[in-house]
Amino acid sequence: MVDIVFSHSYYYKFDPKQWKNQTPYPPLGTLYAASYLRTSGFKVSVFDTNLIEDPELILPYLKDKKPSLFVIYDDGFNYLTKMCLTTMREAAFTMISIAKELDCTVIVCSSDSTDHYEKYLNAGADYIIKGEGELTLKELAVSLKNNKDITHIDGIIYRKDNETIEKPRRNVLRDLDELPLPAWDLVDISPYKAIWANSGKPFTLNIATTRGCPFKCNWCAKPIYGNRYNSHSPEYITKHIKYLSDTYGVNRFWMCDDIFGLKPGWVQKFNIELKQSALNISYYIQSRVDLLLKEDTIDALAESGLEEVWVGAESGSQTILDAMDKETKVSQIYEATKLLKTKNIRVAFFIQFGYLGETKDDIQKTITMIKDLVPDDIGISVSYPLPGTKFYDKVKDDLKLKANWTDSDDLAMLFEGSFNSEFYKKLHRYAHKEYRKSQGIDLIKTLIKNPSKISTKSLKRIAYLPYYFSSTLLDARTLEKMEHVND
Repeated sequence: MVDIVFSHSYYYKFDPKQWKNQTPYPPLGTLYAASYLRTSGFKVSVFDTNLIEDPELILPYLKDKKPSLFVIYDDGFNYLTKMCLTTMREAAFTMISIAKELDCTVIVCSSDSTDHYEKYLNAGADYIIKGEGELTLKELAVSLKNNKDITHIDGIIYRKDNETIEKPRRNVLRDLDELPLPAWDLVDISPYKAIWANSGKPFTLNIATTRGCPFKCNWCAKPIYGNRYNSHSPEYITKHIKYLSDTYGVNRFWMCDDIFGLKPGWVQKFNIELKQSALNISYYIQSRVDLLLKEDTIDALAESGLEEVWVGAESGSQTILDAMDKETKVSQIYEATKLLKTKNIRVAFFIQFGYLGETKDDIQKTITMIKDLVPDDIGISVSYPLPGTKFYDKVKDDLKLKANWTDSDDLAMLFEGSFNSEFYKKLHRYAHKEYRKSQGIDLIKTLIKNPSKISTKSLKRIAYLPYYFSSTLLDARTLEKMEHVND
């Protein structure tokens, strides 16, 4: 018997695109919350939904553990939880229903429940935690355990006498080092290792060095950590890495921050801490091109083991970047990419098509940028309206028939854009083919200059060039016919 069963509502198998990658990460946010409540004197356990395919499996687990509290605490470091794929929401509702049948008090903390708390209360949840959850959850759990009044607790939403009570949002935690290390012992790491082995990629675990983002891209939601930026110390993160390395034999990490290393001098100090601890790691991050160009940041990243950086390039059109309030320049994308490549750091682009006002010329500029720079990887999506953003407010009247994607490969236009959903789905394929074509051409140049650097995989990509040349030509003609055709 335990006091609290923690779970979350992300199921990799419900999202074919992500499951196909075979690179799952444990629910880091859930493990932080479980650890924090455990050090506060509660007996806790975690029901990890990541690798299962049926929310009904929570039933025997809850019957066995007999908790008084059931907490759905979604991983705030997983960007897909911000989108709230409809399959994940329905899974959460199923788990809530099962827990209520077993007389559990149900608490939910997630991006989606913060944005759509009425839906979760209607599904049976007793309390919704708005935003960052650890401090609020502890105060609420203590009050419930001791039958104390909860009306003074900030950061919660609940119903009383059929009225929805929404308390003020709690300030975010500023000193992240107050948190104990996540409760990694409460999840079984072995199936994660097995899936990664099947993917052919080295086993990787996720770490968050920061919370939040101070930038104001008008399409980016921050329902959990807000517009603040708070950081663990390099010492805390080095300690965390050492624990994971010693315990699980892992030396490759996904730093899942929205923006890694924003705090001045942090990356440089982190590099020193790793060396002093004799930790040899590789890792990959998300960042902004303007930050990467500051001082000796790229040098320190390369020295500390950075393998790959995903940058929010978004568009090759300055007009679109400005419309997004991105505060970066296309010229910085070019400069940072070239500099990263000289340091043998892989660079990957997040690309976003479909933003309001996008024209055929804007699209072409983005494709030209991809072909010019030939990043090591690209991730293409269409603009997705997230509640709480300026972008959402501009298009919310269009979100009547569909407001969420089913899975992360949906690519449906949820608002009235310059082109329709079918156009952008075709554009998605066309852009990927143009990218592969440019990669193949670059590989031919490498083959001529330095044949020893060409792998079997690279030779296969070169062999596909005739297909990409013909296919992109046909796709370009199709796109031209599809222009300005509305759903």
